[in-house]
Amino acid sequence: MKGKAYTMEQTNISSSLVTQFRVDFMNICDEIGKVIVGYRDIIEDVVICLFAGGHVLLEGVPGLGKTMLVRAISKTLDVPFSRIQFTPDLMPADIVGTNLIDVDERGKRHFKFQPGPIFSNIVLADEINRATPKTQSALLECMQEKNITIGGVGYPLEAPFFVLATQNPLEMEGTYPLPEAQLDRFMFKLLVEYPSLEDLNEILKRTTEKITIEPDKSLDKEQIVSYIQLIREVYIAPHVRDYASRLILATHPQTEFASSLVTRYVRYGASPRGAQALILSGKIKALINNRVNVSFDDIKNSALPAIRHRMILNFEGEAERKTTDEIVTEILANIPQSSIEIG
Repeated sequence: MKGKAYTMEQTNISSSLVTQFRVDFMNICDEIGKVIVGYRDIIEDVVICLFAGGHVLLEGVPGLGKTMLVRAISKTLDVPFSRIQFTPDLMPADIVGTNLIDVDERGKRHFKFQPGPIFSNIVLADEINRATPKTQSALLECMQEKNITIGGVGYPLEAPFFVLATQNPLEMEGTYPLPEAQLDRFMFKLLVEYPSLEDLNEILKRTTEKITIEPDKSLDKEQIVSYIQLIREVYIAPHVRDYASRLILATHPQTEFASSLVTRYVRYGASPRGAQALILSGKIKALINNRVNVSFDDIKNSALPAIRHRMILNFEGEAERKTTDEIVTEILANIPQSSIEIG
């Protein structure tokens, strides 16, 4: 593939800023790694979503350290943190807050807004699928608009606003599947697998012996916000953006880009938010690799976590127990890179 090389000057990003971002990114991952054994890819993907201004859904069976991972992130970053334990009786007001009747010193009554735990920079939505769809939907406006409307009054959420949700894929009793609109708000869905023998032994060593490890504080909220803005300045060539668009269109069975598995097993494909996730994560991966322009590999390497939760299988796909990961893998193998020459 022929293409034009893009320098630091052309993208308005200095080499020192790229280096500093990479150092800070790796430092955060290393500090989290002091507490979390293994899962380096998961840790990096979570930090990518943080700097992209997105949200993360962590799926895994109980006991794999999903909640501990989120707590480790909150200890590494010098920002406010709150935890919401989702239960069947949790109400929307328990998340966003409510208007209470307050009495001033003159005895006059008036409404006063009492903020909920969502008013934080990092929010852990623990076991999110245990709450009812009505309560889950309370997060929709928060996650997308970074704003809450109560009684016709809008309350902006302070940046950075980062939601990390956990859910158990096995337990069905007392759980409610996340609505498609809710899933689409998550930039990445990450699958937390069982640890290897080596990692399991290290976990047991740390948790059954007198060992205390605490991460050091890395970045404050102002630094995080500045990096979120920096990401938007990373260059992506039109042919690379076109490739990301074709990957998303290939998840829709009615398009010309659909593969055989998509045509047969997929009911609905990914939304434009999937393409946004591909591009933003690709920009961060470029900076991590000391580049100021996005490559095809940057897009490919983000495809599974960015798309897997945005595809809905049809009846045949569910009956044959097909997975969206299998289908996304086939899409990556079949969609060619653009042949458009830039310059």
